[in-house]
Amino acid sequence: MGWEIVFRNGSTAASDDRNLLEEDSDEEEDFFLRGPSGPRFGPKNDKIRHVQNQVDEVIDVMQENITKVIERGERLDDLQDKSESLSDNATAFSNRSKQLRRQMWWRGCKMKVIVALVAAVVLLVIIVPLILKYHT
Repeated sequence: MGWEIVFRNGSTAASDDRNLLEEDSDEEEDFFLRGPSGPRFGPKNDKIRHVQNQVDEVIDVMQENITKVIERGERLDDLQDKSESLSDNATAFSNRSKQLRRQMWWRGCKMKVIVALVAAVVLLVIIVPLILKYHT
């Protein structure tokens, strides 16, 4: 439900049920973010425009920096995941190498025992007939 006002000079103002705050919100945001956009006069206009351009450049640089920081954070997360994976693989490799070292040590011990037994049998085969020959 709208309203209409008629002024003494015959001009009118009307409403069509729109929220006035919603209509002005973009302009207000622009005013606070970018400064006033109305007409400016005189040499101050150039100074204000120059300062506004510098502010716009700073805003653009800061937005780029924020984007770069976010991308850097994502890359750091990826790097952290990869380093954790590498650490897990290194631990598994270390455990497996210790196990393999023990297996090889036991294999070496078994080979030494077998060689000693074979040497003992050979010596017994040589010495026992000699003793029996000279004993009788």
